[in-house]
Amino acid sequence: MDQAALITDDMQIFAVLAAIAATIFTVSRWGPLKGLFGVLPPVVWLYFVPMLFTSAGIIPSSADLYSWMSRYLLPFSLLLLTLSVDLRALMRIGRPALIMLLAGTMSIALGVTLSFFLTRGILPADGWQGMSMLAASWIGGSANMLAMQQNLDADPSIFGSLVVADTIVSYGWLGLVIAASAYQKPLDRFLRADPKALEEVDAVLAKAEANRRVASLADIMLIVGGAAALAITVRGLADGLPPVGDPTIISASTWAVIIIVTLGLILSFTPVQKLQEVGANDFGYLGLYLLLPSIGARADLRAITEAPEYLLAGGMTIAFHAILMLMIARAFRLPAFFIAAGSIANVGGAASAPVAAAAYRPALAPIGALMGVAGYVLGIYVPIMISAILAALAGL
Repeated sequence: MDQAALITDDMQIFAVLAAIAATIFTVSRWGPLKGLFGVLPPVVWLYFVPMLFTSAGIIPSSADLYSWMSRYLLPFSLLLLTLSVDLRALMRIGRPALIMLLAGTMSIALGVTLSFFLTRGILPADGWQGMSMLAASWIGGSANMLAMQQNLDADPSIFGSLVVADTIVSYGWLGLVIAASAYQKPLDRFLRADPKALEEVDAVLAKAEANRRVASLADIMLIVGGAAALAITVRGLADGLPPVGDPTIISASTWAVIIIVTLGLILSFTPVQKLQEVGANDFGYLGLYLLLPSIGARADLRAITEAPEYLLAGGMTIAFHAILMLMIARAFRLPAFFIAAGSIANVGGAASAPVAAAAYRPALAPIGALMGVAGYVLGIYVPIMISAILAALAGL
């Protein structure tokens, strides 16, 4: 934990994050500011305000609380949000989701290669290893970065610079993706998007909203208590499952996401699905909107002056990735939602992808989670090929 921060106690940090969320949603309903929040919706402020608190030294960029929230709030939220999903509607968006997931992987691979080629003169001698490790993180996650370091037998001291670049670039990109959710309509017009698949999901949700009734105390206790109990049980079960692959492809966190989404889909075919009529999905959004500030708080802008070479190369990689994702989405006439989900499924992984997806279409957070899980698998194999290419460019 960052002891230099003004507030370091986990419960006090949680109180700050909760207060930030409460203030943002309250202010967003105030008449004179409704126009501002129409341009920059609450979800954008939920990410950036905690980042400013961290950069100002009020709360730390690293705390046990953040890991706890990802560990339990994410499965809690995914379970409740998945209950409202119509599996038939999900199947309709499977193809575009796969297209943009693979597009995200391909564009990161090409972006890393191009940025290394352009910056290899200023990167350290082992820069090809560093960029290979960043590619592993951005096509899978931090565990993939560690696996790549082991594969390449890279000097562990390289991690200092890479962690800074990885944190600033990936969290900065996540923030931009979330901010872009405020401009979905113009983006979709630019992309010439065909909204049919997403409209079907919206129709299912509208039907559920039509049957909405006031929740009783018993309903609320069942939703919160039941989802919390299942989330904790699933997380404990996932911890006991063996990792898959060497290096690890499916970790305990990945198992937890797979199990909880599968469980949610199964329950959506049972009478438990009727909990949507009393607002079960609202509690799912509550979990996500409390989790989002904890993600934003991890990005400390004070670190932006460190590791400038990797920051430059990483920024170039993400810029190329963004341009290529826009081009591919336009070619296939896919809505901006798929760019966000496909991009963050690679760059952010299973923890961040559902948050990014929810910023665009809250009901489709489980799709983001599933794409993030697939990103973990791609993050093992693709960076190995990238490392071979970068080694060749480095003249090794």
